[in-house]
Amino acid sequence: MSTILNIGILAHVDAGKTTLSESLLYEAGTLRTIGRVDHGDAFLDTFELEKERGITIFSKQARLQAFDRQITLIDTPGHIDFSPETERTLQVLDAAILVISASDGVNAQVRTLWYLLEHYKVPTFIFVNKMDQPGMDMDTISDHLSQSLGNAVVNMSPGLSDPNVCESIAVCEESLLERYLNDGQITDSDVTNLISKRLLFPCYYGSALKSEGVKDFLENLCKYAPTGSYPENFGARIYKISRDDDGTRLSFLKITGGSLSIRDTFGDEKISQIRLYSGSKFEQVQTASAGTICAIAGLAQTRAGDGLGFEASNHEELLEPILNCRILLPDNEDPYKVWQNLLILQEEEPMLSVSKAEDSVDIYVRVMGQVQMEVLKRLMQERFGMDIDFGQGRIIYKETIASSVEGVGHFEPLRHYAEVHLMLEPTGPGTGLTFEANCPTDLLARNWQRLVLTHLEEKKHKGVLTGSDITDMKITLIAGKAHIKHTEGGDFRKATYRAVRQGLMMADSVLLEPVYKYELIVPKDNVGRAMTDLSSMSATVSSPSIEDGKTVLRGTIPAACLGNYAEDVRSYTSGEGSLSCVLKGYAPCHNSEEVISERSYDPELDTHNPCGSVFCSHGVGTVIPWNEVRNYMHIDTGWRPKGDNTPLPSDIATEYDTDSLMSFKARSSSDEGPDTRSFSEKERDYRAGQDELMAIFEKTYGPIKNRNNNNNDDTPRTYGVPDDKPKGISDPKYDEKRDAKALRKAEGYKEYLLIDGYNILFASEDLKSLAERDINAARDKLIDIVSNFQGFRREIIILVFDAYKVHGGSEKVLKYHNLNVIYTKEAETADQYIERTSHELSKNYKVTVATSDGIEQVIILGSGGIRMPAKEFWAEVKNTEKQIREEHIETGESKLHNYVLKDSDLFRNS
Repeated sequence: MSTILNIGILAHVDAGKTTLSESLLYEAGTLRTIGRVDHGDAFLDTFELEKERGITIFSKQARLQAFDRQITLIDTPGHIDFSPETERTLQVLDAAILVISASDGVNAQVRTLWYLLEHYKVPTFIFVNKMDQPGMDMDTISDHLSQSLGNAVVNMSPGLSDPNVCESIAVCEESLLERYLNDGQITDSDVTNLISKRLLFPCYYGSALKSEGVKDFLENLCKYAPTGSYPENFGARIYKISRDDDGTRLSFLKITGGSLSIRDTFGDEKISQIRLYSGSKFEQVQTASAGTICAIAGLAQTRAGDGLGFEASNHEELLEPILNCRILLPDNEDPYKVWQNLLILQEEEPMLSVSKAEDSVDIYVRVMGQVQMEVLKRLMQERFGMDIDFGQGRIIYKETIASSVEGVGHFEPLRHYAEVHLMLEPTGPGTGLTFEANCPTDLLARNWQRLVLTHLEEKKHKGVLTGSDITDMKITLIAGKAHIKHTEGGDFRKATYRAVRQGLMMADSVLLEPVYKYELIVPKDNVGRAMTDLSSMSATVSSPSIEDGKTVLRGTIPAACLGNYAEDVRSYTSGEGSLSCVLKGYAPCHNSEEVISERSYDPELDTHNPCGSVFCSHGVGTVIPWNEVRNYMHIDTGWRPKGDNTPLPSDIATEYDTDSLMSFKARSSSDEGPDTRSFSEKERDYRAGQDELMAIFEKTYGPIKNRNNNNNDDTPRTYGVPDDKPKGISDPKYDEKRDAKALRKAEGYKEYLLIDGYNILFASEDLKSLAERDINAARDKLIDIVSNFQGFRREIIILVFDAYKVHGGSEKVLKYHNLNVIYTKEAETADQYIERTSHELSKNYKVTVATSDGIEQVIILGSGGIRMPAKEFWAEVKNTEKQIREEHIETGESKLHNYVLKDSDLFRNS
């Protein structure tokens, strides 16, 4: 257990947070005198701007030793414009002190801080400040805190010797209450345990300015505050990036495991300094142990939220800016240099989100409010000598979708190829964007899938209503296709971006606007005016409540409608009213049509974010519009937009679900480009592949024995014609295909060829192209081709199609001319039928299975069958057609020749 204690101190503006920090440092002996914010000599207000404005802008730390505990105290900003920095600090705290002004009570900013502390699971102590002001009553304030923050807030000023305090603590946990009723005791470890689990929030009262109650608070803080235990392996969490007066880049972090030393390396970078800061001064050390908060120099690529060692990075934040402002520059300022310097400030405050317009040199930043703008202007002047100003801030809108949709993107100019299918699904308010892959690797290799996810995450995708960022949706990669020769990494970037945009164009998009939670306090005489104003601003209003003789109104209000209403409140209430607001999140825009019209964004004219796809036609890249592109896709996942009655393949469900989609993908073959091998090379590769599969199988399961061997020996089974040749054949090199009829008459000998219908169908480019328009026509064409093929083959061919998604369907066996066609029953796939049938037939006959399903091929080998990949099957079809021509020409059977070739254009090109 570490003796190091990292405490953060949080409060709303003017609650006395920095004053309490000064008093704690004084009581611990770190300071000889207490500084004051209004005098500009506070120990932790180290920047001139902070001294001038009397507010904390940047988080700072101080080190103190008290009651055998080494404490690092982190003072955080209290103004709402700098709340994101406060949020980042919470991730490295062991506990927090929430300072509440006795006169202000629990206002909207306190509720926001309470929500952040709950989200990051930070154990919390409460100090009610300014109790020296007239009219402050401890019991009244305690009741107010319990009503606002919960009954777990317990006034512990009297200590554990007070039975009322012990009872209040005991009811916080059922097991503790049961024990307390038996023995009547509450121990210090009980209190610490409850605090660490956030079941108890000790509350103390005093005056930081007069140091009343501060020493007792510090003693109880050191007694009850939980400290962490850390693993031996190294880990660290970076929460802040800053620069000292000399321009040295510093990464502030907490070591969460192991230790950190000078000259430790991370990638190609090495730590050059480890600093322990206290105010503006620091001490350099060679090594820092687990639990220490320090600043390190030497790392140039770190960001706030990064994790080192075993810690995972986390850059997500709950609070975010709502204003987007254009930077106004004098004529003598270089936009590029301004851009570079703003990026430096963005390292220190990531929420700035510095961006440049794609079609101009305009620079934009995102800010929380007016105070942050003034601070940025001052920083640019003091650190870089640049004068900047801000244009009118525009509300940052966002976009989401109302229902699920499949987005498709294709990028195929000459010698490039990539196709991406994404499922876009709404996930609810405040969930942000999430990305995942649910695509079989036999459809798209894992490396391409990872690349697609990278492209999804690397870009802020724009919506199609106003060009605003999209949010609150899950984007899943469900299908994709690459070319073995022509696909490059950049191709998937283009296809991915286009798939997102095409999906958004098809979806029912929803415009979102930022919404504040507000608390409006006005005298009773002004309630009517306040209610009227709120209604005109499209605000929601809860039932009014009376507190301290004033009316309190709470609800939500669109940020775009708020304006300077806080000043209006002070004006019409003669200074007796107040308005406090905190950002709640995003909600559907109250005047979306007006905003969309005002923004005048046309997604089809946005050349930087195209919605259509590029296909190769006659060697030239052709752009297909987003609303037509689905008809040209090389993959059909089975998803259809509402109202689209295009027939689906029989093995694809009529509604999108993962199982049917995976089944479809498993039978879809990826395009491996034209095969330029000679026939002898194909034969060699085929035999090598067959031997390799056989070797793998026999190594795992043992050799395949001859089930028909009457001598019951271990001679491996041989495949081909039987030992007893048909009579009349004397040539040892006789042509098996020319004597197919004679072989079939051989007593007791049969050969079967089982064909996985959809797998073979989608291995043919022509049939696949036809299937994209009409799957039924493609299936019928395949049946015709195989029927012609059967007419000249010795095998008994069985063509199997999936019908396992047909509700209530039973197995059907159809006789099409000379061909057996099987449609499987409900809940049985073609794979399962073929595996079952081949297992039975191979006991007595030679069985070959035409499929490219790798798992199925291994199972077929285990059943004693022979595999025939889809490419080899189509090569056999083509070779058979050639032999048909030759034989019919030789025999003069031109009539039969015309019959066979009548419908052979398609398989001639396969």
